[in-house]
Amino acid sequence: MPNCVLAYSGGLDTSVILGWLQDQGYEVHCVYVDVGQPCEDRDAIMQKAHNCGAASARLVDVREELCRDFAFPVLQWQAKYEGIYLLGTSIARPLISKACLEVAREVNAEAYAHGATGKGNDQCRFQLAAEALDPNVKILAPWRMESFRSLFPGRKEMIDYCDAKQIPVKASLAKPYSSDENCLHISYEAGELEDPAVCGVDRVDFGMTVSPQQAPDKVEEVTIGFESGVPTSVNGKVLSALAVVETLNQIAGRNGVGRIDIVENRFVGMKSRGVYEAPGMTLLYAAHLQLEQLTLDRDLVHLRDRISPEVAEMVYYGFWYGAKMDALMAFIREAQRPVTGEVKLGLYKGNILIHSRTSPTSLYDAAIASMEGGAADYDQTDAAGFLRLQGLPGRVQSRVRPREW
Repeated sequence: MPNCVLAYSGGLDTSVILGWLQDQGYEVHCVYVDVGQPCEDRDAIMQKAHNCGAASARLVDVREELCRDFAFPVLQWQAKYEGIYLLGTSIARPLISKACLEVAREVNAEAYAHGATGKGNDQCRFQLAAEALDPNVKILAPWRMESFRSLFPGRKEMIDYCDAKQIPVKASLAKPYSSDENCLHISYEAGELEDPAVCGVDRVDFGMTVSPQQAPDKVEEVTIGFESGVPTSVNGKVLSALAVVETLNQIAGRNGVGRIDIVENRFVGMKSRGVYEAPGMTLLYAAHLQLEQLTLDRDLVHLRDRISPEVAEMVYYGFWYGAKMDALMAFIREAQRPVTGEVKLGLYKGNILIHSRTSPTSLYDAAIASMEGGAADYDQTDAAGFLRLQGLPGRVQSRVRPREW
């Protein structure tokens, strides 16, 4: 009997896929990769997999690794897809594939199955990551198979299938939108949100943030510490990577920070509308940027900023494991070495205010920058020659090709 691993959540889709794979003759090993998604009872999910005939079921907790080795390097790049999305779902997918393939190696599975649809980005992220880690992996993506889609054209057929097989699921035909959550963020899409004329904030029942209108009527301060570009403390307390994110999720969430509503360009070519909330990561991006302004050389920051959109695209599309990403991550580790210090933020009804930033490696020299007095390292008379040289190409061109003005 052929065997496979299934990225398993215990929800409607993966419950149906577990049964369908067994119908196809597979021995199925279920892997619940814990990235911080909420659920009623993880033990119950494992037991459900066993009850439904899984050959094995296990939970793999990767939350710390997700924050430390995936989210924080992307943060160091200040990478945002299309200038706004903090990539919370995208970052988690290659790690889920890695965890599933580690189990596949243990159980000698010949295939890796997942429940991503054939229209979305996740199928790309799962598969590109898996093939980069194991070039011989066989991917089973039921939603890309006509035989599967003909059996399950909609949720009604999936619910009926579970009823017939006595598979317990909490699902209904009424589904105003779908959501995906991990410790970094929650995404909301599909259903009513597919109409961009609909106000997403009014439709979504946010899980991590209050609305700015409901946030407290006073400013809350929070101090975030970094070492070489890595967040290490909150309000003076040294924390693990996961604890930093979870603590800031609570602080930012109660102050209405971190919501966005966008129409984005999927890797497969279509536009989609998504509503996202990422309270803790929004604070980290803001604090990190402020500390960089103190500690990094202008030309280095500008180079990073030119490459950052490309890094965001690579993460969004699913190209996490590859020579190009490895080299870029080595670059950013070196570039971030001086980014050490603390940033104090003020949070008020969805807004982030900068209250202070300090660093032992600050390049800011008040004596040089001050408009008052002079400094030994900067003589204002030098500016005349500097500008005369900078203007030379323009003067030559103007003589040869006079501009109309």
